[in-house]
Amino acid sequence: MTHHPHTTRHPHADDDGAPPLGDAQDNRRQVLYWRLLARLFDPEEQAALESASLAVVEDIGLPTALLDPGASVDSVVQRHPDLAAEFEGLMVPEPEEEARDRSAEVRRAALVSKVLLNVFATGSGNVSAEQLARWQSDADWLERALDCRPGELRGGRGAAGGPGRSGGGAGAGPAGTGVGGPAPDLSRLVPAIGPELGSIEAGLVRRMHLREVLADPALAARLTPSMSLMEQLLRDKDNLSGVALANAKALIRRYVDEVTEVLRTQVEKSTVGELDRSVPPKRVFRNLDIDRTIWKNLTNWSPEEERLYVDRLYYRHTSRRTTPQRLVVVVDQSGSMVDSMVNCTILASIFAGLPKVDVHLIAYDTQALDLTPWAHDPFETLLRTKLGGGTDGTVAMALAQPKIAEPRNTVVVWISDFYEWRHQELFDSMAAVHRSGAKFIPVGSVTSSGRGSVNPWFRERFKDLGTPVISGHIKKLVHELKTFLT
Repeated sequence: MTHHPHTTRHPHADDDGAPPLGDAQDNRRQVLYWRLLARLFDPEEQAALESASLAVVEDIGLPTALLDPGASVDSVVQRHPDLAAEFEGLMVPEPEEEARDRSAEVRRAALVSKVLLNVFATGSGNVSAEQLARWQSDADWLERALDCRPGELRGGRGAAGGPGRSGGGAGAGPAGTGVGGPAPDLSRLVPAIGPELGSIEAGLVRRMHLREVLADPALAARLTPSMSLMEQLLRDKDNLSGVALANAKALIRRYVDEVTEVLRTQVEKSTVGELDRSVPPKRVFRNLDIDRTIWKNLTNWSPEEERLYVDRLYYRHTSRRTTPQRLVVVVDQSGSMVDSMVNCTILASIFAGLPKVDVHLIAYDTQALDLTPWAHDPFETLLRTKLGGGTDGTVAMALAQPKIAEPRNTVVVWISDFYEWRHQELFDSMAAVHRSGAKFIPVGSVTSSGRGSVNPWFRERFKDLGTPVISGHIKKLVHELKTFLT
């Protein structure tokens, strides 16, 4: 009698005993993601996962550099330019009902793993300018994978909603408010990725010997301006001198100019008043309404001569209704409000450049500083700030109240987390400003991600007063100001 050994079959095996192709692809994808998790929580290699991942990557025709934590996404794309398009929008959530190609999902898993590992596995110890620049570049690729502009989720170059797509992590403004298209839906991401990226970047900046880097022009040139870097530069500026101070100022200027550009575009789009038809249109060629002129003179058309005789020219109205307005911006410059201080200083300078808008700027912690003479120049304003310290809004209110000469023609924007030690006294004076007829806008945070807490005591009382706290994307503040200043 011949003995036939027992053969174990996969429960969903085909007739030849091999597992179905779909299951094999799922296993490959799981190998890549298990390897990602292992490397994120333990820098030591897991030999079995590494070898299995290498076999998967080679088999699907991707470069093995994707598995090298020391290789930046930039370096991979430079050697394999065709991958650049695959990284764009790579991680945008797809509709649940959409069928997925399992083999394509394995390829996607390899690319996603590369981006996530480079961004979230930052190691420990000192950080060089080169390492920070590489991380910022990898973080740019992650934001592009989420269909956002580089720097957008971290409050950097594209955070304010400039040209192109406008996205945001959890806590950003409402979807569909972007300049160039609807914001991607990142609501299913856990945790909110924008604040986390900002926190990682801030940690890297703190681990860098910033003063030594600033003292070397070659190293300083490698730095990319970001909110995290701005915070460190503004905190440390009084301890810098010579070349280091000059390089710090150059970085602050670069950041201010970049953010100003995207904010100015948004403000200009948001602060256009209604056409004033009581003002006769200027009779100049650039205002000529050709379509209306032809339509109104069609009765003068001569079929025999095939000629239109024009009795009257029509011009477009271009004058817009504007009234002189006063904008008083009060900003908490204590340690927890750095993002707001930077963003609102820039925003105030943009409004200061608009016709017939009188802008006043006050910064405070336990002391208040009237920055109105420099409100038109955010760079000079920021150099005069002193970040950190406690919080006492009553000293700022003492400077703000005399500026409210015509309440019904004044808007007061107060940016703070409202953790005050003289809370009742400050709230009473804010309520008095509101009752005077001035437009009072309390703002909890003016950041790219909307991250930040607001004192619940103040939040409830502002709500009862009919002036709820605005928290979140800077677009919300611009929208509120639009209603008053147009």
